[in-house]
Amino acid sequence: MTDLSSFPITQRWPASYPDRIQLYATPIRETMLSLETAALQSARGNYLDYVFTAKVDQSEPVENDELAQAEIASDLAEALDDTLHNYADKIDKLRMIDFGPKSTVEEGAVVKLSGRYFAIAVSTSRFTCQGREVMGISTMAPIFEAIEGARAGETVQFNGRDLIVEDVE
Repeated sequence: MTDLSSFPITQRWPASYPDRIQLYATPIRETMLSLETAALQSARGNYLDYVFTAKVDQSEPVENDELAQAEIASDLAEALDDTLHNYADKIDKLRMIDFGPKSTVEEGAVVKLSGRYFAIAVSTSRFTCQGREVMGISTMAPIFEAIEGARAGETVQFNGRDLIVEDVE
């Protein structure tokens, strides 16, 4: 799990009420953007490495083994290209989402669900923001369908289990 609590942006708005979510828009957005930007940069580096190894030196005779390795590297580079686009799309989406206060579960809300925090935006790995462990989920996630529109205090069903929506902000 990535801990970004040392970044200054996550320190600017300390929780006024520690028993409530208090994960204001800017820290959540900035933390998620930092995660996705780092992932994009890593994927871009991998992409460039694979593209470089896919090049065949045309000034020398090419053996079948070298050609096969170059084709495999080219296929991997193409797959990584899709990954690059996925990260870029996530970053664009994060910039557009309104993370302002919410009263129901919707895109841009931060939800405390059965003791865990979720940011409804794009899928991410777990991260720490303002001392709380959060995971990003997209509106395409099956759990979002179960909790969409719920308010704090309501119980929702997901995979045959009752889940309590403890807080929505």
